[in-house]
Amino acid sequence: MKFTLNGSERTLEADGQMPLLWAIRDIVGLTGTKFGCGAALCGACTVHVDGVPVRSCQTALADVEGKNVTTIEGVGGEVGEAVVAAWRKLDVVQCGYCQSGQIMSAVGLLSENRKPTDEDIDSAMDGNVCRCATYQRIRAAIHEAASNLA
Repeated sequence: MKFTLNGSERTLEADGQMPLLWAIRDIVGLTGTKFGCGAALCGACTVHVDGVPVRSCQTALADVEGKNVTTIEGVGGEVGEAVVAAWRKLDVVQCGYCQSGQIMSAVGLLSENRKPTDEDIDSAMDGNVCRCATYQRIRAAIHEAASNLA
């Protein structure tokens, strides 16, 4: 399987049905993307495929052949940097386990909508579970990042 991962072309010798999550973590060795539920319900495994947030636990490796995959280790650019800065400024993280998926979803939202409402944020972040319940800080950080992008 050939695809671009965080800007570098990769060729992996693996079963095309392997979940992208396991290819990223176990074959490539990038462990920032987390396993949460394995059923695409919690968002801990969120990565971007061609700029769109997807759940890597339910995305087959074959589905990303020829595509661009970005993990938390590769997040950057104007939007990525604004989100990470807001997360730090507002001290969003508590335990941190879900935060790579939360950040990837937030970057996806702000890449499409630089002035999201609370409803927009709730919709985009739906399915990203935070066991520590930092949802208010997550929403505030997304607004902070948006204001820094304006």
